[in-house]
Amino acid sequence: MDYIKIKFSKESDHLNSDTVRGIEDMFRSMSPLFAFPEGVWKPQMDIYETDEEIIILAEIAGVDKENLGVEINTRAAKIYGDRAEMPRVKNSTYRLAEIQYGKFERVLFLPAPIDTNKVIATYLNGLLQIRLAKLPPDRTHRIPIADG
Repeated sequence: MDYIKIKFSKESDHLNSDTVRGIEDMFRSMSPLFAFPEGVWKPQMDIYETDEEIIILAEIAGVDKENLGVEINTRAAKIYGDRAEMPRVKNSTYRLAEIQYGKFERVLFLPAPIDTNKVIATYLNGLLQIRLAKLPPDRTHRIPIADG
């Protein structure tokens, strides 16, 4: 299986993702209060393609379908939503708090142009699947030249 490498950070970012993740994990381990602020979490996604289509699979368990949005153009897909925070149990000590809540947004640039009229999105068991039909490749047409 071939994977499509997509970079979402700016070229000017000097810290690699492992360093940033390590710092975030260190603070979260001290207290759940250091968890990601609202609007920072990014659900995990896969993109793969066949000859006819591009498929996006997003893992977004706990997001109600009513709080989920998808916008598509011929070269990109935007997936966004909001996961409501579960109520905390009173008089308890959290030893681990990794589940992220709040708003999220991902913009994925597609490896080929797609037909925006042939998109199917389904949501089942916390997985959003988007099937995007590829546009046929441009074909060259030979034009006959008439006598003038």
